[in-house]
Amino acid sequence: MSIYNNVLVVLDPTTEQQKALDRALELSRKQGGKLTAFLSVYEFSYEMTTMLSGDEREAMKQAVIKDREIWVSGLLQQAQAQGLEISIQVVWHNRPFEAVVKAVLEHNFDLVIKGTHDHDVLKSMIFTPTDWHILRKCPCPVLLVKEHAWPAQGNIIAAVNAGSEQEHHKSLNNRVIDKAKQMAAMLNARVHLVNAYPGTPVNIAIEIPEFNPQEYNSTMQRHHKDAVKQLAAEHQIPAEQCHVLEGMPEDVIPKLARQLDAEMVLIGTIGRTGLSAAIIGNTAEHVIDRLDCDVLALKPANFVCPLEKS
Repeated sequence: MSIYNNVLVVLDPTTEQQKALDRALELSRKQGGKLTAFLSVYEFSYEMTTMLSGDEREAMKQAVIKDREIWVSGLLQQAQAQGLEISIQVVWHNRPFEAVVKAVLEHNFDLVIKGTHDHDVLKSMIFTPTDWHILRKCPCPVLLVKEHAWPAQGNIIAAVNAGSEQEHHKSLNNRVIDKAKQMAAMLNARVHLVNAYPGTPVNIAIEIPEFNPQEYNSTMQRHHKDAVKQLAAEHQIPAEQCHVLEGMPEDVIPKLARQLDAEMVLIGTIGRTGLSAAIIGNTAEHVIDRLDCDVLALKPANFVCPLEKS
């Protein structure tokens, strides 16, 4: 049975190795379902052709699209010969992330697979990369692919916020764990839960003499351990596969992923946009840049995409 029946895989024309496509084909072989190889193209020289007639400009655009379709067909030749169901969609759009999200809205894709690039931290604060836009705005799960393989008997990490009493966090925790268990069953892997909790605030410890940092820390740790224990029991996750660690998620999760040699991390993302995203960022994004394995990012059940269909 397919976990994802209708998958969009985003191709990268700037690289020879199409790791997102390789991962999508591997997923298709394991679970079946339909694949669509997607490419957004745009030639900025097109902006300089306003002196041409409308027909000439359209002919130029269609020639570029046709050329890219031929390139994509070459990438898929072997997989299609093996009987995998793959279609091709090449669209003309000057904002690749918007093209991807609108394709999801129009064709009801239930998973987007995209290869990732390392982001320069300073640039990421000023210019949001395409995959960050997709993470924030795409209504369906997004699988960001890195170089790590999917070995049998591997480890999958479900990152949870078990200490929160807010309903949207509780719901997202359950979505993350349920999807991690599905992926683990398909990949013959083990599910680990990880929950990061904050350490003692140094400024409070300094400014308030009667504040007891040891007591605060042990109380915080106990609260999160109890919450993870309950969550694990609800989802039949063994205690030895639960990790409650002090620190920020962007530090704790990549460190555990390296220790376990995890093949995938599942994380919930609230899809923060606008000024708060520019200033604060999203925890998921900070985590992703530090991971050397695939990341499956999930939205809350009530997420509303800020973009509309064409």
